[in-house]
This record gives sequence, structure tokens and C-alpha cells, in this order.
Amino acid sequence: MLADDVRDFLHRHKVWLTKDLGQHFLTDDAVLGEILQAAKVKPGDNVLEIGPGIGILTRELLRAGANVTAVELDERMLPLLKEFIGQELTADRCSLIAVQGNALHTPISIPPPYSVVANIPYAITSPLLRRLLLELPDLPTSLTLLIQREVAETICAKTTEGILTALVGLCGKPTLIRHVPSVAFLPPPAVESSVLHIECFKEPLADRDTIKRILKLVKHAMSGRRKMLRNTVGSLPDGMKALEETGIDPERRPQTMHVEEWMKLERNIDRDAR
Repeated sequence: MLADDVRDFLHRHKVWLTKDLGQHFLTDDAVLGEILQAAKVKPGDNVLEIGPGIGILTRELLRAGANVTAVELDERMLPLLKEFIGQELTADRCSLIAVQGNALHTPISIPPPYSVVANIPYAITSPLLRRLLLELPDLPTSLTLLIQREVAETICAKTTEGILTALVGLCGKPTLIRHVPSVAFLPPPAVESSVLHIECFKEPLADRDTIKRILKLVKHAMSGRRKMLRNTVGSLPDGMKALEETGIDPERRPQTMHVEEWMKLERNIDRDAR
């Protein structure tokens, strides 16, 4: 079994996983297969992987014929990555570039078009999505991520359950593929997980600067989550006027808003006043 192989490999190399780094290795073959199926990885595809660890998912990506750029924070993992993958690296149809560094800051160079496929450290989900969708030179064609279940459900909400709902909704269409129990990982995390697929739009619904302003507006509104929009957005110098001009009821709460409504509202807010 994969779990036994991973456990033996780590024991043989005297490696102990660090929960502070979010190291929970996926050891369920069925879930790995569903991740690859959702990502639609084909021979020759360029794939960015964050936090490959010893290369459990990396190996499957290489077997599918992908050219993988993997960014790993834990320097202990890099030599183990190549050993665990083994003969997959000898195949002519694929390649691996392993980069040691923090995925939130390390320069990432990968030729477009590319997709992101990763079992990411849950603690960095929000800043990592922001970087992948707003800060890299080219927007990925899709992201297939194993993340915390609660966060995946928030992202897929029909209305704005959080800033991530707005960010992803402005850049693509999210789909919750499946939930994953803790026993599918080594060691098991304290929370349930989900496989999330985001099919990115060819062009986001707004340019990057506008998206950042929308997210800032959402954050301001969500800081008073239980309050009505008149008490949050309405507190801005021209907030009540903007609500009136866009036809948005000021008695509504921010979590009832749709992405398109935030876009309209942002256009009517005095940018110099924020």
C-alpha cells in the first residue's frame, strides 16, 4: 500500500514530518487519481506544484507526462524527492524542476500555459491563492488543490462567504470535486479536506488593480460581517450614495452579495476616499 511505502521511506531516511509546515502527505491512491482526473493533465503540460514533499503527487504528474516545476520550503525534501520519484525522471516525455523556497515569496518561472496541481499547506491557502491569481506574470489555466474542507466550501459559495469567494469568483469558476477524510493523510490532519478545482477565465472579470480594490472593499464590508451594508460600506465618504446608485439595499448584509454586485459597487465608490 502507498501509505506503508511512504511510512517505510520516511523511516528509512529518518525523516519526521513537521506539522508547523503543514506536512500531511496524501497516501490514498483513489484521491490521487481523482486529482489527476480533475486537473486533466496531459503529456507535455506545464504544471506548478506547491509543497511536493517527497513527491507522492509529483510522481503521478510525471507519469501523466507533465513538465513539473515544484516549489518546496523544507530543504530536507529535495534529495528525497528525486529518490522517491526514481525512474520517472528518466522518461523523455516529462521533466522536473525542483526549487527550494517559500512559495509566497520565491520567484517562480514557468512557461505559459500552465496549471497548478498541489496538496498545499493549509495555513497559507489565502495568501497563496492571492499570489497565484494576482501576482504571477501569467494566470494559470486552472488550479486543482487539496485544501481544508471549510475553505473549499467558502470558495464555492454562491454569495460572498469571504474574501476568497470574491477573489476566485473574479478569476475563475470553482468546483468542489470531493471531500477527503483525515485518514487519507500521513499524519492525519485535525481537519477534513477537499479537492477543489478552479477553471480560470481566459481573462479575469476585472484587471488586477481593480480586483485588489474590490477585495479591499469586501474586506472592509466583511469586517462588520453581522452588520448591514449601511454600517460598513455606508461608513465610507460616498458609500450610501454608491449603494443607492447601484440599487443595492443598504439593509443587506455583506455575505449576501454576489461578485457582480461588488464590481458595480466598486465602480461607484470614490477611490480617493478609501
